[in-house]
Amino acid sequence: MKYRELGKTGLKISEVSFGTWAIGGSWGKTNDKEALASLDRAIGEGVNFFDTADVYGNGHSEELLAKATKGKEEEVHIATKFCRGADIHSSDTYSYENVRSFCEKSLSRLNREAIDLYQIHCPPLEILQNGKVFEVLDRLKEEGKIKHYGVSVETVEEALLCLEHEGVDSLQVIFNIFRQKPLEKLLPEAKQKGTGILVRLPLASGLLTGKFSQGHRFEEDDHRAFNENGESFNIGETFAGLGFSKGVELADELRWIADGRISMASAALRWILDHEEVSCIIPGFKSEKQILANLAALDETPFSQEERWRLKSFYQQKVKNSIRGPY
Repeated sequence: MKYRELGKTGLKISEVSFGTWAIGGSWGKTNDKEALASLDRAIGEGVNFFDTADVYGNGHSEELLAKATKGKEEEVHIATKFCRGADIHSSDTYSYENVRSFCEKSLSRLNREAIDLYQIHCPPLEILQNGKVFEVLDRLKEEGKIKHYGVSVETVEEALLCLEHEGVDSLQVIFNIFRQKPLEKLLPEAKQKGTGILVRLPLASGLLTGKFSQGHRFEEDDHRAFNENGESFNIGETFAGLGFSKGVELADELRWIADGRISMASAALRWILDHEEVSCIIPGFKSEKQILANLAALDETPFSQEERWRLKSFYQQKVKNSIRGPY
């Protein structure tokens, strides 16, 4: 395993870490036994950082992480998120009393005394502009309930606004071959300020694995079935905002990235890790097989400058104008 610094937190986290949305819910059927076996395999391979949220399976993924990391609390770091279990547009949701309540409930499910990284879960721009929630997080940090805090954002605009707050130690962003906008300004500024970058949806909801074909049908409780057009939450969280059909079409044009490499998926993850500003990627998983497939990115062949220019041109000419919603 290789490790990188998480901004200025002092934490060194595994380059390939994992998100736990899929084992909590909204990605089709889940299996706790398999999820726990997968978490154990990841930890055994050197993974020391996991991302979760209080709304993933209504706290279920936090409970699974508590079981998987029992006795390893000092070695394995957990990041969780809050706010989306309430009205994200109401300022009351971000009051000290409510955020402390969210925090204590997560601590109880995680069976920990302090949260390593506590993140606001994709709040509206106006909440970030108001800024009072950062004062609340500073207070929780002083109380020892959280060690560090960050923000999971939907847009580059939101991320740049967060960088203005000194206490923000990390930003969780959507960044992949289909979503290259962070390269323009965000990644350089985050590096300059010493802010960690966690990359979610690195495979664009599975599109960049190359395993899907037109006409594929997802299970009803999979967000790829019920949120393709942003029906339930931000449209960018599903298929990078491209829609499934367009995403498959574009992914087919990227199959060349697997030439001479392990797989299309590991190549897509390697492209992200080739950017030194990134602290880690947090792909999802449901099985040990997927854990190992994602870890293959560590041994994948880096992209040449010529390949990187080719992918940049592909994004500029064929992708960015097809992304729906603000990003």
